Amino acid sequence: QVQLVESGGGLVQTGGSLRLSCATSERTFTDYAVGWFRQVPGKEREFVAAIIRRSGGSTRYADYVKGRFTIYRDNAKNTVYLQMNSLKPEDTAVYYCAADISFHNLVEDPGAVGSWGQGTQVTVSS
Repeated sequence: QVQLVESGGGLVQTGGSLRLSCATSERTFTDYAVGWFRQVPGKEREFVAAIIRRSGGSTRYADYVKGRFTIYRDNAKNTVYLQMNSLKPEDTAVYYCAADISFHNLVEDPGAVGSWGQGTQVTVSS
């Protein structure tokens, strides 16, 4: 398991942008695939995006964020980012980053994912 710290959440107007960061001090972070999830009170946690380990050359997005959100990693900084553009009120949620050796777990079986951050609130006002 790795310790993950999210940051970058906040309040933004519809159409605005935010960049979330998921950082760790774990030196082997490049060996982990990383994903972003979000949750609204009373609803199930939902997948947002994921990026494979090391090169980060492959990504996956939920349909409701495709074309608006971009996940990428800076391995030199042990950080994965989620750039969120054209934000909508329905994007309001607590956003969590997660890391796992298995990209499959992040995308298909998040219950099996071993490491989660504490979450950061994103609020989009209409």
